[in-house]
Amino acid sequence: MHIDNKIRVAVVGVGYLGEHHARIYSSMNDVELIGVADENRERADDIANKYETRPFYNYRELFDRVEAVSIAAPTTLHYPIALDFISRNIDVLIEKPITTTIDQADSLITEAEKNGVLIQAGHVERFNKAFSAMKKYVTNPRFIESHRMGPYVGRGIDVDVVLDLMIHDIDIILSLVKSKLNDIRAIGVPVLTNHIDIANARLEFDNGCIANVTASRVSKDKMRKIRIFQPDTYVSIDYGRQSMAVFSRITHDGAPGITSEEISLEKEEPLLAELTSFIESVRNRNKPVVTGVDGREALRVALQIVEDAGKRL
Repeated sequence: MHIDNKIRVAVVGVGYLGEHHARIYSSMNDVELIGVADENRERADDIANKYETRPFYNYRELFDRVEAVSIAAPTTLHYPIALDFISRNIDVLIEKPITTTIDQADSLITEAEKNGVLIQAGHVERFNKAFSAMKKYVTNPRFIESHRMGPYVGRGIDVDVVLDLMIHDIDIILSLVKSKLNDIRAIGVPVLTNHIDIANARLEFDNGCIANVTASRVSKDKMRKIRIFQPDTYVSIDYGRQSMAVFSRITHDGAPGITSEEISLEKEEPLLAELTSFIESVRNRNKPVVTGVDGREALRVALQIVEDAGKRL
């Protein structure tokens, strides 16, 4: 750490999402953005110039310069890049999915534990104000329904929609349901790419909870919503609007009814909250909110969904 107490960071991979990491780091008072790294020299130059930092064309040049990095490169490159930084005792935030295989995720987790390095998995919805507010209302989820849908934008197409989008909701559901997942039924269809572009999965847990999860990157309208039903209550959140409503069972004159309450939330950019949390973990050596193990578990379920859906293609 520098004498001015700023954490020295960099961003590896400055495509659409990586640029936002650079933008936010450059605005944080307790962070020094050392540079951005990308094999695309023109892109690296443009982003470095835009956020007043230095471009690097080979991420290995950052090894002796930083304490932490965000890795927003293509998914297939997450493992080798992260392993290189972890083996040099540099903390990493790895965008989702954490790796392409479970063996790769296990390797990163083992190496990080050996070296005392932090891994934070980039599941940004965990830092959405709506989700943060919802957690205190959810005690015994019995049925969960989520929809994450949007038009085709040409990003993330190196993987299917399950690893691109649905994995966000998989991570959220696994964080809410404290029970072993015992059954998966999935269907998926490739529409515009060679990978599955729209998918639905039914997840059944040992405690009886059922989750019905839908993700699409070929829909007309954007939707990022989840509803959680439990005895006497259900909670509905809209990630995009950062809004939440709670519906509760009441009894009036002996007859059952439902009351609803819109919960007022102060909006905050989830990625800003995520990166702030990461920097706090780096500085204080705290366990990240979303650990490498969390990222591994979300990947494990996502791969099982892809495998099951593949049987029906």
